[in-house]
Amino acid sequence: MRLRHASLTALFGCLLITGCRKAEVTSYRVPKEAPPAMPGMGSTDMASTAVTTAQGHDLEWQAPSNWVAQPASAMRRGSYRITSNDGHSAELSITAFPGDVGGDLANINRWRDQLQLTPLSPAELPGAYTVTQTGEFDFKLVDLTNPDATEPQQTLAAFITFEGNTWFFKLTGAVGVVTAEKPAFLEFLKTVKGHVH
Repeated sequence: MRLRHASLTALFGCLLITGCRKAEVTSYRVPKEAPPAMPGMGSTDMASTAVTTAQGHDLEWQAPSNWVAQPASAMRRGSYRITSNDGHSAELSITAFPGDVGGDLANINRWRDQLQLTPLSPAELPGAYTVTQTGEFDFKLVDLTNPDATEPQQTLAAFITFEGNTWFFKLTGAVGVVTAEKPAFLEFLKTVKGHVH
């Protein structure tokens, strides 16, 4: 009993001494982790994944005179606004991403989602696009419209692979504007050339 009492007294003494010490605050710097890559690139927000193409390899093009160039951004390699006489508009964005950005089905379903259209199954992919030959490139062309939307929108998108990157030329906006500009868009694709500098 005396031994047990002595052990408890010693333990209490140690705790008392430890508890009376001045507390020391230690801080550590932890490097910020990069956000994980999203497999399949299914998100409609691609801003965080855009990269520039390989040094020395680029594309060049000639836009129609009625397409008004917009300020450049980190996301876009080119941007144009088209406005009709009645004030409706559409916007052309030109972007480049490494690899296939999840594949044709993922890309087309991303655009369908933006227009609130149901996704396609893999079996439906072959009929989801046409191929437009321009001489230097074979563009895959997609034309999407959601007539049931409150404000019907149309997306006309063409894409190719060049030097390991996928380039997207996407015209989106009011149905009347995009439909009217489709012939000019197809002619515009013929001006797209590979450029090594």
